[in-house]
Amino acid sequence: MAIVLHKLLKKSIGLGSPSSLRALSNLKGYSTKEIIKSPPLLSLDLPEVWTSNSMPSHPPSKGNCSKKQRARVIDGKLMADKIMEGIASEVTRMKDSIMKVPGLAVILVGQRKDSETYVRNKIKACEAVGINFILTSLPDNCTEEDVCGALSRFNEHPSVHGILVQLPLPDHLNEERIFDVLSLEKDVDGFHPLNMGNLAMKGREPLFIPCTPKGCIELLVRSGVDIMGKKAVVIGRSNIVGLPASLLLQRHHATVSTVHALTKNPECITMEADLVITAAGVPNLVRGSWLKPGAVVIDVGTFPIEDPSSEYGYKLVGDVCYEEAVLVASAITPVPGGVGPMTIAMLLSNTLDSAKRAYNFS
Repeated sequence: MAIVLHKLLKKSIGLGSPSSLRALSNLKGYSTKEIIKSPPLLSLDLPEVWTSNSMPSHPPSKGNCSKKQRARVIDGKLMADKIMEGIASEVTRMKDSIMKVPGLAVILVGQRKDSETYVRNKIKACEAVGINFILTSLPDNCTEEDVCGALSRFNEHPSVHGILVQLPLPDHLNEERIFDVLSLEKDVDGFHPLNMGNLAMKGREPLFIPCTPKGCIELLVRSGVDIMGKKAVVIGRSNIVGLPASLLLQRHHATVSTVHALTKNPECITMEADLVITAAGVPNLVRGSWLKPGAVVIDVGTFPIEDPSSEYGYKLVGDVCYEEAVLVASAITPVPGGVGPMTIAMLLSNTLDSAKRAYNFS
């Protein structure tokens, strides 16, 4: 049986790359006595690497913007500010009523500049709404035991209601084993397998929805965009954004397709979508020609691109070629100022909800 499965998988995904070989090697030891013929899911896992032929080969076209209708800009910062005001009001009410406030703990491993920036933004946001913030910083060469020990301490800390491990972690650390230690009741990032499983199942409610996908849906709802019955395409299938975004759109009754690094003709699939959420991690991947006229586009990507004319010597761009997409879409999120602020607002909202459950406060 293992030999047959091995040959089938070789034929379906090819055996030219080291990543394919690694995936196939997981079939070793597959029992010939198994009744189910399909291979273990882990044996099918492949890295999400976008090849050069799926990436833009020419610079963005400026076009003649003055003569064309431009998309409505979905202002994530403005919406996030309104949400933060509501969170601050609830934190104040909790403090006045029971003399308690929510607490968020973050574990930061290493000194990645982008991760340090994200953590600073979270600290500022917590201070703005009155949520207590605890930061544990660990060196790049720390062990899994170090990270798990910090997690365990926060799991038991009664004043901590949300725990976040800042990603990505150094390569020598196993994310799955680390997240297995995280308390389900404090998983405000929504990455615990039980939270993800409940998100996938009709009739189930996760304790927490992952922050970025939750923010994407909130942007659509607050912008008056109908989701039910619409064709939606999610570009990217990461556990952090792509997968939960697809599940969440399905729960909102969209018809969802996923485009990933191994998808053939991704632009043809994307062109059929009324709603596009893109989190591929490839700057300017989605061109204007990929989009259906009038589509609504939510761009999760954020990348620094060298720009000598900018004050800081760089500018931020997303997965979407904004200069082209703004001439085709009916509404679009900017980068920066779109999904990013909403992600932090959703994190604080999840932390507040966790504290309310812990204190039985309504």
